[in-house]
Amino acid sequence: MLPEIVNKDSVVEVRESKAVEKSSFKKTVGYTNQEISNFKNDTFIVLKKLDTTFSYNMKYATKDNFLKENVYDCDDCLVRYETAKQLIKANTEFKKLGYHIQFFDCYRPLDIQKKMWKIFPDKRYVANPIKGSNHNRGTAVDITLVNSLEKPLAMGTKFDFFGRKAHHAYQNLPKEVLENRKLLKSVMIKNGFWAITSEWWHYNLNQSHRYPVSNFKTTCE
Repeated sequence: MLPEIVNKDSVVEVRESKAVEKSSFKKTVGYTNQEISNFKNDTFIVLKKLDTTFSYNMKYATKDNFLKENVYDCDDCLVRYETAKQLIKANTEFKKLGYHIQFFDCYRPLDIQKKMWKIFPDKRYVANPIKGSNHNRGTAVDITLVNSLEKPLAMGTKFDFFGRKAHHAYQNLPKEVLENRKLLKSVMIKNGFWAITSEWWHYNLNQSHRYPVSNFKTTCE
């Protein structure tokens, strides 16, 4: 059974003393230099308010996902400020090559994680909500690369393809696909992220465990 969540002094607690951060995230119209200077590494930020050179195809804000329903009220990409800084560094390298990062998913509330686990309880592809996902921590992103015309690079499978063909070790793919996956992985690792074996699109910030799991929802203005 999934752990019972109870509210206590604005913090959501999971039984067995596993704490889950709960906050009401308020979006800003834009970030001033003063606001940015006050950000801490654990601050949740709206990425497009910090850097305009990314693109977005936020799948869970549509019905084009394995849940077959829109489960986000907002299609913004939220991450911790530390995550954002490393993403900007990686994107700077990609832009020198004529590409940039496109996001499929960023921060994900714990309640959505539970829903995913109920539909597809396979830890190779969906994190068990008892421990939480790094998406729930604001330290994981699902991404691909696109060119200047917003055309995605060939990666061999669609996002959320649950099978061996999406694994990094799978080699029975065209040379172009293998090179594109290698490029994505090498630059992300160089800039403070690590990959999981089963999904070419998923990257975690190093030492993500330092941050608590969160369960707040956002509303686009």
